[in-house]
Amino acid sequence: MVDFQLDALEAQQARLNQIAEGLSGPVAVVLEGRDTAGKSSTIRALTHYLPPKYYSVVSSSKPSKSVMENWLGHWRKKLPEGKQIVFFDRSWYSRALVQPINGWCSDMQYQNFMSRVIEWEQNQPVTFVKFWLSISEDEQARRIEERKHSPLKYWKLSPNDERALSYYDEMTLLKERVISRGGWHTVDYNDKREGRLDLMIKLCRVLESGF
Repeated sequence: MVDFQLDALEAQQARLNQIAEGLSGPVAVVLEGRDTAGKSSTIRALTHYLPPKYYSVVSSSKPSKSVMENWLGHWRKKLPEGKQIVFFDRSWYSRALVQPINGWCSDMQYQNFMSRVIEWEQNQPVTFVKFWLSISEDEQARRIEERKHSPLKYWKLSPNDERALSYYDEMTLLKERVISRGGWHTVDYNDKREGRLDLMIKLCRVLESGF
């Protein structure tokens, strides 16, 4: 018999697999955070050993005009059904975070979203587990510089990354308005590996609690 020795991260991945097999309903796992926080890489880690039949991934991009005009309706179609997990690499909360900073939404659209989103979530037959991946200004600056000069990561650098530090304080204010409404788990992501482990532990605890 082979004796498998799992490190701490792998142990949580195995734990998540077992939980996914016995889910009683749909789960939406939302990852939000600043540019370079580690959202995409965390989803890759969460799903690395997860059987594809148990999950899907939804990534956000700059929305079209029609999507902007039916924002929550657009995202309703992407929510999980049955006994599935959907991981959101950014989400409907872009309306309250990146869109105001980039001037993509009006103040009325922002205010309307903030006044409706909690009730909207409560009306969905879905369990929401929401994470904010927190990094310091210095760490974000270091990661942006790393992307600039890395022969492996240079392609990930975007104009938004270049601008990110200029609106660090503004993003902090917008983020606080969102998470102050409750229901969020803030995870320190200045060390990505430690952050992933902490997030996985928190996620597994929520799912094991029966929601």
